[in-house]
Amino acid sequence: MSLETETLQATPPTSTFEKLEDKQEFNWRQCWYPVTFVQDLPANRLHSFSLYDEPLVLFKNKDGQFICLADRCPHRTAKLSEGQIIDGKIECLYHGWQFGSDGQCLHIPQLPTDAKIPVNACVPSFKVVERQGMIWVWAGEKETAVHEIIPILPDLDKSGFVCADFILDLPYDQTYLVENVIDPAHVAISHNGTRGGGNRKNAQPLEMEVLENSVQGVKGRWRGANNSNEAWKYVDFVAPSLVLNTAYIEKKDWTFGLALYSIPLGKGRCRLLARGYRNFMTWGVKLRPRWLDHLNTNKILEQDLPLIAGQQAEIERLGRSLKELYLPLKTSDTLVIEYRKWLDKFGSSLPFYQGYSTWKNVDNGELNSKPVLLDRFSRHTLICNSCNQAYQVTNRVKQGCIGVAIALAAVAILADDSRIRIAAISVFIAAIVMSVMAHTLKTRFEHSYTRH
Repeated sequence: MSLETETLQATPPTSTFEKLEDKQEFNWRQCWYPVTFVQDLPANRLHSFSLYDEPLVLFKNKDGQFICLADRCPHRTAKLSEGQIIDGKIECLYHGWQFGSDGQCLHIPQLPTDAKIPVNACVPSFKVVERQGMIWVWAGEKETAVHEIIPILPDLDKSGFVCADFILDLPYDQTYLVENVIDPAHVAISHNGTRGGGNRKNAQPLEMEVLENSVQGVKGRWRGANNSNEAWKYVDFVAPSLVLNTAYIEKKDWTFGLALYSIPLGKGRCRLLARGYRNFMTWGVKLRPRWLDHLNTNKILEQDLPLIAGQQAEIERLGRSLKELYLPLKTSDTLVIEYRKWLDKFGSSLPFYQGYSTWKNVDNGELNSKPVLLDRFSRHTLICNSCNQAYQVTNRVKQGCIGVAIALAAVAILADDSRIRIAAISVFIAAIVMSVMAHTLKTRFEHSYTRH
């Protein structure tokens, strides 16, 4: 399922905005953040992540409930994510302190049996819920969590819908990711010729309108200016972590949606959780292996990746406002600028951000002009359960074929019977071909797409 908006007659989504409270100020602590897809969580292992550089750890207790704690042992600040799960409790591997679901310390091996566990030997805990196959964490106090404002997708609760999920860690701030995916003008150029991507011939002026800009986010619509009969396509930015594209063909009752969730891991780091969903032509999603779909999705995102990382590095090096640096066009950049202005108006509570006229805690002059982009294995394969399993199988097939080839080469050399020798050579060649194919596939889980 493509990460780019498909050309369908579109209707504006309203349910997500309608669920949010009409607040006058934005507080990033009073929000839900997507951590990962349930299917990408490794069984019986700890999952470490961060929120605005605050390290956190996720695990399941003995009742199967998801638990989120600060990733820091109160004893000597070792990372709990380096520990292990014992009987539903998380244990620090430094000295064996164990903590329960609310972060309370339950066991200290070095403490005398008649001594009480210190009251302050506890770890901050966070509210965690599962909705529609995603894990969500509330950044504020547990008691303040409002479940109704989780930006779920109402269509997924209806029959007949299927979805395809994709997860990726990216080497730039969340605001640059949102700017990228709220920008339809780049698709025809940046993703030219990619399956599900764009075509340079379709690059054109766009009609763009902002329908709403409030503390809840930004609603907009766009269409190509070269065809006055083209249907509007609608895009929502639902603060702080969702860009939603939806389209609908009324005559056939077909719905397509692309939800681009994200979490700000920290400065220069964010995570994308993309979910494409539809209620038509569902057989392709059901039959196609998830890892195979991800190979193309990785390619699409890697076409943008060096451009965005370089963009952020240059902006931070210059240390000037985007209003000074950007040369926006109304026929391509309206939604991008509106999002950056949203940050100007509502982003003051954020630990850091880059608005259009303002910014907060943004480095300048310290980033390398060629930032480290990491590879596909680090960004995706390690955190995607489907691709990780496919990678392991592919590696075993490669090693197995090499072993078989070596054994058959020995048989061919030592065999006296010409028929056995010919058979061994034939299978040897087949094993070599299979090992080369497995190696080629293996590298696609490891290395990023490059244009040259």
